[in-house]
Amino acid sequence: MAKDIFKKCREYRDAQDARAQGFYPYFRCIDDSRGNHVLCQGEEKIMIGSNNYLGLAQDPRVIEAACDATRRFGAGCTGSRLLNGTITLHEQLEEALAQFLQREAVLLFSTGFFANQGAIIALTESEDAILCDRENHASIIEGCQAALGQLIPFRHNSALALRNRLKRLPEEAGKMIIMDGVFSMSGDIADLPGMLQVAKEYEAITYVDEAHSLGVLGPQGRGTVHHFGVNDEVEIVMGTFSKSLGSMGGFIAGSRELIEFLKHKARCLIFTAALAPAVVGGVLKALEIMQSEPERIDQLWTNTRKMHEGFKSIGFNIGSTQTPIVPILIGSEAKAFRFAQRLFEEGIFATPAVYPAVRYGEAIVRTSFMSTHTSQDLDLVLEIFAKLARELGTFDDPIYTEPGRRRNVFDFALSEQARTKTL
Repeated sequence: MAKDIFKKCREYRDAQDARAQGFYPYFRCIDDSRGNHVLCQGEEKIMIGSNNYLGLAQDPRVIEAACDATRRFGAGCTGSRLLNGTITLHEQLEEALAQFLQREAVLLFSTGFFANQGAIIALTESEDAILCDRENHASIIEGCQAALGQLIPFRHNSALALRNRLKRLPEEAGKMIIMDGVFSMSGDIADLPGMLQVAKEYEAITYVDEAHSLGVLGPQGRGTVHHFGVNDEVEIVMGTFSKSLGSMGGFIAGSRELIEFLKHKARCLIFTAALAPAVVGGVLKALEIMQSEPERIDQLWTNTRKMHEGFKSIGFNIGSTQTPIVPILIGSEAKAFRFAQRLFEEGIFATPAVYPAVRYGEAIVRTSFMSTHTSQDLDLVLEIFAKLARELGTFDDPIYTEPGRRRNVFDFALSEQARTKTL
Protein backbone atom coordinates (compact mmCIF):
# COMPACT_ATOMS: atom_id res chain seq x y z
CA MET A 1 0.00 0.00 0.00
CA ALA A 2 1.31 3.46 -0.91
CA LYS A 3 2.30 5.87 1.81
CA ASP A 4 -0.54 8.20 2.84
CA ILE A 5 0.86 11.64 2.12
CA PHE A 6 -2.00 13.37 3.96
CA LYS A 7 -1.69 11.36 7.20
CA LYS A 8 0.43 14.07 8.80
CA CYS A 9 -2.17 16.68 7.88
CA ARG A 10 -4.99 14.78 9.57
CA GLU A 11 -2.88 14.19 12.67
CA TYR A 12 -1.65 17.78 13.01
CA ARG A 13 -3.29 19.26 16.10
CA ASP A 14 -0.89 21.92 17.40
CA ALA A 15 -2.91 24.87 16.13
CA GLN A 16 -6.25 23.28 17.06
CA ASP A 17 -5.04 22.56 20.60
CA ALA A 18 -3.78 26.14 21.02
CA ARG A 19 -7.13 27.52 19.86
CA ALA A 20 -8.94 25.22 22.29
CA GLN A 21 -6.81 26.54 25.14
CA GLY A 22 -7.48 30.14 24.10
CA PHE A 23 -4.01 31.34 23.20
CA TYR A 24 -3.50 30.74 19.48
CA PRO A 25 -1.47 33.84 18.49
CA TYR A 26 -1.20 33.58 14.70
CA PHE A 27 -3.12 34.80 11.67
CA ARG A 28 -4.90 37.51 13.64
CA CYS A 29 -7.00 39.45 11.16
CA ILE A 30 -6.49 43.23 11.07
CA ASP A 31 -9.63 45.08 9.99
CA ASP A 32 -8.06 48.54 9.75
CA SER A 33 -4.60 49.99 10.30
CA ARG A 34 -3.12 53.36 11.11
CA GLY A 35 0.34 51.90 11.60
CA ASN A 36 0.92 52.33 15.30
CA HIS A 37 -2.73 51.39 15.99
CA VAL A 38 -4.80 48.62 14.38
CA LEU A 39 -8.38 47.45 14.64
CA CYS A 40 -8.83 43.74 15.40
CA GLN A 41 -12.11 42.01 16.16
CA GLY A 42 -13.71 45.43 16.59
CA GLU A 43 -11.17 46.58 19.19
CA GLU A 44 -8.29 49.01 18.84
CA LYS A 45 -4.81 47.69 19.65
CA ILE A 46 -1.40 49.35 19.89
CA MET A 47 0.71 47.60 17.26
CA ILE A 48 4.15 46.60 18.53
CA GLY A 49 4.48 43.51 16.37
CA SER A 50 5.21 45.20 13.05
CA ASN A 51 8.45 45.95 11.19
CA ASN A 52 7.01 49.21 9.82
CA TYR A 53 9.86 51.06 11.55
CA LEU A 54 9.36 54.48 9.93
CA GLY A 55 5.57 54.33 9.65
CA LEU A 56 5.74 54.68 5.87
CA ALA A 57 3.27 51.89 5.05
CA GLN A 58 0.41 54.25 5.92
CA ASP A 59 1.94 57.51 4.65
CA PRO A 60 -0.60 59.18 2.29
CA ARG A 61 2.16 60.11 -0.17
CA VAL A 62 3.30 56.49 -0.43
CA ILE A 63 -0.28 55.29 -0.89
CA GLU A 64 -0.93 57.88 -3.61
CA ALA A 65 2.27 56.91 -5.44
CA ALA A 66 1.15 53.27 -5.35
CA CYS A 67 -2.24 54.31 -6.78
CA ASP A 68 -0.59 56.39 -9.52
CA ALA A 69 1.57 53.43 -10.55
CA THR A 70 -1.48 51.18 -10.68
CA ARG A 71 -3.41 53.64 -12.84
CA ARG A 72 -0.45 53.84 -15.25
CA PHE A 73 0.63 50.18 -15.46
CA GLY A 74 -2.29 48.17 -14.08
CA ALA A 75 -2.65 45.87 -11.11
CA GLY A 76 0.17 43.50 -12.06
CA CYS A 77 2.98 42.84 -14.53
CA THR A 78 1.70 39.31 -15.38
CA GLY A 79 5.14 38.01 -16.26
CA SER A 80 8.74 37.66 -15.13
CA ARG A 81 11.32 40.41 -15.34
CA LEU A 82 13.26 38.36 -17.90
CA LEU A 83 10.42 38.17 -20.41
CA ASN A 84 7.54 40.65 -20.35
CA GLY A 85 7.41 41.93 -16.75
CA THR A 86 9.95 44.76 -16.66
CA ILE A 87 8.46 48.27 -16.49
CA THR A 88 10.22 51.61 -16.25
CA LEU A 89 9.44 51.84 -12.52
CA HIS A 90 11.51 48.71 -11.85
CA GLU A 91 14.55 50.26 -13.50
CA GLN A 92 13.99 53.60 -11.76
CA LEU A 93 13.87 51.92 -8.37
CA GLU A 94 16.99 49.87 -9.10
CA GLU A 95 18.86 53.02 -10.10
CA ALA A 96 17.61 54.94 -7.06
CA LEU A 97 18.65 52.14 -4.70
CA ALA A 98 22.07 51.78 -6.33
CA GLN A 99 22.68 55.50 -5.87
CA PHE A 100 21.38 55.46 -2.30
CA LEU A 101 23.48 52.45 -1.29
CA GLN A 102 26.50 53.64 -3.30
CA ARG A 103 26.60 50.42 -5.32
CA GLU A 104 27.15 49.87 -9.01
CA ALA A 105 23.87 48.06 -9.59
CA VAL A 106 20.76 46.59 -7.93
CA LEU A 107 18.36 43.83 -8.93
CA LEU A 108 14.78 43.64 -7.61
CA PHE A 109 13.14 40.38 -6.53
CA SER A 110 9.46 39.74 -5.81
CA THR A 111 10.19 38.98 -2.13
CA GLY A 112 13.13 39.25 0.22
CA PHE A 113 12.95 35.48 0.65
CA PHE A 114 13.44 35.06 -3.10
CA ALA A 115 16.32 37.54 -3.12
CA ASN A 116 18.27 35.48 -0.60
CA GLN A 117 17.36 32.13 -2.11
CA GLY A 118 18.00 33.23 -5.67
CA ALA A 119 21.38 34.81 -5.00
CA ILE A 120 22.78 32.08 -2.73
CA ILE A 121 21.73 29.25 -5.06
CA ALA A 122 22.98 30.99 -8.20
CA LEU A 123 26.36 32.02 -6.77
CA THR A 124 27.58 28.88 -5.03
CA GLU A 125 28.80 25.58 -6.47
CA SER A 126 29.51 22.18 -4.93
CA GLU A 127 33.12 22.96 -4.07
CA ASP A 128 32.22 26.23 -2.32
CA ALA A 129 31.69 26.75 1.42
CA ILE A 130 28.82 28.87 2.75
CA LEU A 131 29.54 30.10 6.28
CA CYS A 132 26.26 31.04 7.90
CA ASP A 133 25.59 32.69 11.27
CA ARG A 134 23.38 30.39 13.33
CA GLU A 135 20.79 33.14 13.87
CA ASN A 136 20.44 34.19 10.25
CA HIS A 137 16.96 34.57 8.82
CA ALA A 138 15.13 31.48 7.56
CA SER A 139 15.36 32.71 3.96
CA ILE A 140 19.16 32.54 4.16
CA ILE A 141 19.08 29.09 5.73
CA GLU A 142 16.64 27.83 3.10
CA GLY A 143 18.89 29.25 0.39
CA CYS A 144 21.91 27.52 1.92
CA GLN A 145 20.02 24.23 2.08
CA ALA A 146 19.00 24.41 -1.56
CA ALA A 147 22.42 25.55 -2.81
CA LEU A 148 25.07 23.10 -3.98
CA GLY A 149 27.67 24.65 -1.67
CA GLN A 150 28.71 23.17 1.67
CA LEU A 151 26.66 24.68 4.52
CA ILE A 152 28.82 25.53 7.54
CA PRO A 153 27.01 27.23 10.46
CA PHE A 154 29.05 29.17 13.00
CA ARG A 155 28.28 30.47 16.49
CA HIS A 156 26.16 33.60 16.48
CA ASN A 157 28.07 36.83 15.91
CA SER A 158 31.42 35.24 16.79
CA ALA A 159 34.40 36.19 14.63
CA LEU A 160 36.46 33.64 16.57
CA ALA A 161 34.06 30.82 15.72
CA LEU A 162 34.07 31.95 12.10
CA ARG A 163 37.87 31.85 12.01
CA ASN A 164 37.89 28.35 13.49
CA ARG A 165 35.52 27.18 10.76
CA LEU A 166 37.46 28.83 7.95
CA LYS A 167 40.88 27.52 8.97
CA ARG A 168 39.68 23.94 8.48
CA LEU A 169 38.72 24.53 4.86
CA PRO A 170 40.97 23.93 1.84
CA GLU A 171 42.75 27.09 0.83
CA GLU A 172 41.48 26.81 -2.73
CA ALA A 173 37.78 26.50 -1.75
CA GLY A 174 35.43 29.33 -2.58
CA LYS A 175 34.15 30.90 0.64
CA MET A 176 31.06 33.04 1.24
CA ILE A 177 30.25 34.46 4.70
CA ILE A 178 26.57 35.37 5.18
CA MET A 179 25.08 37.29 8.08
CA ASP A 180 22.14 39.51 8.95
CA GLY A 181 23.08 43.14 9.51
CA VAL A 182 20.49 43.27 12.32
CA PHE A 183 19.25 39.91 13.58
CA SER A 184 15.48 39.69 13.41
CA MET A 185 14.84 37.91 16.73
CA SER A 186 17.58 39.17 19.06
CA GLY A 187 17.79 42.68 17.63
CA ASP A 188 21.58 42.76 17.90
CA ILE A 189 23.90 44.17 15.26
CA ALA A 190 26.38 42.01 13.36
CA ASP A 191 30.02 42.35 14.37
CA LEU A 192 30.79 43.32 10.80
CA PRO A 193 34.29 44.77 11.43
CA GLY A 194 35.36 41.57 13.18
CA MET A 195 33.86 39.35 10.48
CA LEU A 196 35.52 41.36 7.70
CA GLN A 197 38.92 41.05 9.33
CA VAL A 198 38.52 37.25 9.32
CA ALA A 199 37.15 37.29 5.77
CA LYS A 200 40.27 39.09 4.52
CA GLU A 201 42.54 36.54 6.21
CA TYR A 202 40.88 33.67 4.36
CA GLU A 203 39.99 35.43 1.09
CA ALA A 204 36.27 34.99 1.68
CA ILE A 205 33.55 37.24 0.28
CA THR A 206 30.90 38.73 2.57
CA TYR A 207 27.14 38.91 2.07
CA VAL A 208 25.06 41.09 4.42
CA ASP A 209 21.27 40.92 4.73
CA GLU A 210 20.14 44.47 5.54
CA ALA A 211 16.42 43.66 5.87
CA HIS A 212 16.09 45.00 9.42
CA SER A 213 18.83 47.63 9.22
CA LEU A 214 17.73 49.54 6.11
CA GLY A 215 16.06 52.70 7.37
CA VAL A 216 17.34 52.05 10.90
CA LEU A 217 21.15 52.19 10.90
CA GLY A 218 23.74 54.21 9.03
CA PRO A 219 23.61 57.67 7.46
CA GLN A 220 20.12 58.28 6.05
CA GLY A 221 19.27 54.68 6.97
CA ARG A 222 21.67 53.03 4.53
CA GLY A 223 22.15 50.03 6.82
CA THR A 224 24.75 48.19 8.84
CA VAL A 225 27.41 48.25 6.13
CA HIS A 226 27.36 52.06 6.09
CA HIS A 227 26.89 52.21 9.87
CA PHE A 228 30.38 50.71 10.18
CA GLY A 229 31.77 52.54 7.14
CA VAL A 230 32.74 49.34 5.31
CA ASN A 231 30.72 49.64 2.11
CA ASP A 232 33.80 49.10 -0.05
CA GLU A 233 34.67 45.88 1.80
CA VAL A 234 31.34 44.02 1.54
CA GLU A 235 30.75 42.41 -1.83
CA ILE A 236 27.02 41.65 -1.63
CA VAL A 237 24.20 43.51 0.11
CA MET A 238 20.63 42.22 0.28
CA GLY A 239 17.63 44.21 1.46
CA THR A 240 13.86 44.20 1.64
CA PHE A 241 10.99 46.65 1.27
CA SER A 242 8.76 44.98 3.87
CA LYS A 243 10.22 46.79 6.87
CA SER A 244 11.22 50.47 6.85
CA LEU A 245 9.98 51.04 3.29
CA GLY A 246 6.52 49.79 4.17
CA SER A 247 5.72 47.42 1.31
CA MET A 248 7.05 44.07 0.04
CA GLY A 249 9.83 42.75 -2.16
CA GLY A 250 13.60 42.54 -1.97
CA PHE A 251 16.83 43.27 -3.80
CA ILE A 252 20.47 42.37 -4.23
CA ALA A 253 23.06 45.14 -4.58
CA GLY A 254 26.64 44.76 -5.77
CA SER A 255 28.88 45.04 -8.81
CA ARG A 256 27.49 45.30 -12.34
CA GLU A 257 28.99 41.89 -13.14
CA LEU A 258 27.21 40.31 -10.15
CA ILE A 259 23.84 41.80 -11.08
CA GLU A 260 24.20 40.88 -14.75
CA PHE A 261 24.91 37.28 -13.74
CA LEU A 262 21.94 37.09 -11.35
CA LYS A 263 19.61 38.56 -13.96
CA HIS A 264 20.21 35.49 -16.11
CA LYS A 265 20.90 32.78 -13.51
CA ALA A 266 18.70 33.42 -10.44
CA ARG A 267 15.73 31.10 -10.87
CA CYS A 268 13.75 32.94 -8.16
CA LEU A 269 13.83 35.95 -10.48
CA ILE A 270 13.42 34.26 -13.84
CA PHE A 271 10.50 32.01 -12.96
CA THR A 272 8.22 34.30 -10.98
CA ALA A 273 6.16 37.40 -11.73
CA ALA A 274 7.74 40.81 -11.35
CA LEU A 275 6.88 43.14 -8.47
CA ALA A 276 3.49 44.78 -9.01
CA PRO A 277 3.50 48.41 -10.17
CA ALA A 278 1.80 49.57 -6.96
CA VAL A 279 4.61 48.08 -4.87
CA VAL A 280 7.39 49.66 -6.91
CA GLY A 281 5.71 53.06 -7.11
CA GLY A 282 5.11 53.09 -3.37
CA VAL A 283 8.68 52.01 -2.53
CA LEU A 284 10.13 54.71 -4.77
CA LYS A 285 8.20 57.35 -2.84
CA ALA A 286 9.04 55.77 0.53
CA LEU A 287 12.75 55.80 -0.33
CA GLU A 288 12.48 59.47 -1.27
CA ILE A 289 10.70 60.34 2.00
CA MET A 290 13.18 58.35 4.11
CA GLN A 291 16.03 60.41 2.70
CA SER A 292 14.29 63.77 2.88
CA GLU A 293 12.87 63.37 6.40
CA PRO A 294 15.73 62.22 8.65
CA GLU A 295 13.66 63.18 11.68
CA ARG A 296 11.78 59.89 11.24
CA ILE A 297 14.91 57.89 12.00
CA ASP A 298 15.76 60.25 14.87
CA GLN A 299 12.33 59.67 16.41
CA LEU A 300 12.64 55.92 15.89
CA TRP A 301 15.81 55.94 18.01
CA THR A 302 14.23 58.16 20.66
CA ASN A 303 11.42 55.60 20.96
CA THR A 304 13.89 52.72 20.91
CA ARG A 305 15.96 54.11 23.80
CA LYS A 306 12.81 54.76 25.80
CA MET A 307 11.64 51.17 25.42
CA HIS A 308 15.04 49.63 26.15
CA GLU A 309 15.26 51.60 29.37
CA GLY A 310 11.59 51.08 30.23
CA PHE A 311 11.60 47.30 29.87
CA LYS A 312 14.84 46.96 31.81
CA SER A 313 13.56 49.20 34.60
CA ILE A 314 10.56 46.88 35.00
CA GLY A 315 12.92 43.93 35.23
CA PHE A 316 12.57 42.26 31.84
CA ASN A 317 15.50 40.55 30.17
CA ILE A 318 15.76 42.05 26.67
CA GLY A 319 18.94 40.21 25.74
CA SER A 320 21.60 41.86 23.61
CA THR A 321 19.34 44.01 21.45
CA GLN A 322 20.74 47.29 20.14
CA THR A 323 17.85 48.21 17.85
CA PRO A 324 14.06 48.82 17.66
CA ILE A 325 13.61 45.03 17.82
CA VAL A 326 13.17 44.32 21.54
CA PRO A 327 12.76 40.65 22.52
CA ILE A 328 11.17 40.03 25.91
CA LEU A 329 12.66 36.79 27.17
CA ILE A 330 9.93 34.60 28.66
CA GLY A 331 11.38 31.08 28.71
CA SER A 332 8.73 28.42 28.24
CA GLU A 333 6.67 28.38 25.06
CA ALA A 334 3.40 27.95 26.95
CA LYS A 335 4.05 31.06 29.03
CA ALA A 336 5.07 33.06 25.93
CA PHE A 337 1.76 32.15 24.29
CA ARG A 338 -0.18 33.08 27.42
CA PHE A 339 1.70 36.36 27.76
CA ALA A 340 0.99 37.32 24.13
CA GLN A 341 -2.69 36.44 24.53
CA ARG A 342 -3.02 38.56 27.67
CA LEU A 343 -1.31 41.44 25.89
CA PHE A 344 -3.86 41.17 23.10
CA GLU A 345 -6.71 41.19 25.59
CA GLU A 346 -5.24 44.31 27.19
CA GLY A 347 -5.02 46.12 23.83
CA ILE A 348 -1.44 45.34 22.74
CA PHE A 349 -0.67 43.51 19.49
CA ALA A 350 2.61 41.62 19.88
CA THR A 351 3.69 38.15 18.82
CA PRO A 352 5.48 35.27 20.53
CA ALA A 353 8.51 33.66 18.91
CA VAL A 354 9.28 30.05 19.76
CA TYR A 355 11.58 27.30 18.51
CA PRO A 356 12.85 27.09 15.77
CA ALA A 357 12.73 30.90 15.38
CA VAL A 358 14.64 31.11 18.69
CA ARG A 359 16.55 28.58 20.77
CA TYR A 360 14.54 25.81 22.34
CA GLY A 361 13.29 26.83 25.79
CA GLU A 362 14.10 30.50 25.19
CA ALA A 363 10.75 31.68 23.87
CA ILE A 364 10.24 35.43 23.61
CA VAL A 365 7.53 37.96 23.04
CA ARG A 366 9.01 39.87 20.11
CA THR A 367 8.29 43.59 20.18
CA SER A 368 9.37 46.18 17.65
CA PHE A 369 8.83 49.90 17.60
CA MET A 370 8.11 52.65 15.09
CA SER A 371 8.88 56.32 14.73
CA THR A 372 5.12 56.95 14.74
CA HIS A 373 4.53 55.53 18.23
CA THR A 374 3.62 58.39 20.57
CA SER A 375 4.87 58.79 24.14
CA GLN A 376 1.36 57.92 25.29
CA ASP A 377 1.46 54.69 23.24
CA LEU A 378 4.78 53.66 24.73
CA ASP A 379 3.87 54.57 28.32
CA LEU A 380 0.73 52.44 28.05
CA VAL A 381 2.70 49.53 26.60
CA LEU A 382 5.15 49.63 29.53
CA GLU A 383 2.30 49.91 32.03
CA ILE A 384 0.58 46.83 30.61
CA PHE A 385 3.79 44.80 30.43
CA ALA A 386 4.49 45.60 34.08
CA LYS A 387 0.96 44.56 35.03
CA LEU A 388 1.25 41.23 33.20
CA ALA A 389 4.69 40.53 34.61
CA ARG A 390 3.18 40.70 38.09
CA GLU A 391 0.15 38.68 37.03
CA LEU A 392 2.03 35.87 35.25
CA GLY A 393 5.16 35.78 37.37
CA THR A 394 7.42 36.04 34.35
CA PHE A 395 10.59 36.84 36.29
CA ASP A 396 10.32 33.60 38.29
CA ASP A 397 10.21 31.40 35.19
CA PRO A 398 13.57 29.66 34.69
CA ILE A 399 14.73 29.28 31.12
CA TYR A 400 14.36 25.62 30.27
CA THR A 401 16.92 23.99 28.05
CA GLU A 402 17.35 20.25 27.61
CA PRO A 403 20.48 19.11 29.48
CA GLY A 404 23.41 19.29 27.11
CA ARG A 405 21.20 20.54 24.28
CA ARG A 406 20.80 24.02 22.78
CA ARG A 407 18.56 23.54 19.78
CA ASN A 408 17.98 26.18 17.16
CA VAL A 409 16.86 26.52 13.59
CA PHE A 410 19.87 24.60 12.30
CA ASP A 411 18.39 21.40 13.69
CA PHE A 412 15.93 21.75 10.84
CA ALA A 413 18.51 22.98 8.34
CA LEU A 414 20.69 19.95 9.00
CA SER A 415 17.94 17.59 7.92
CA GLU A 416 18.51 14.52 5.78
CA GLN A 417 18.96 16.71 2.72
CA ALA A 418 21.54 18.95 4.33
CA ARG A 419 23.41 16.09 5.99
CA THR A 420 24.50 14.87 2.59
CA LYS A 421 26.87 17.85 2.67
CA THR A 422 29.85 17.28 4.92
CA LEU A 423 30.01 19.61 7.90
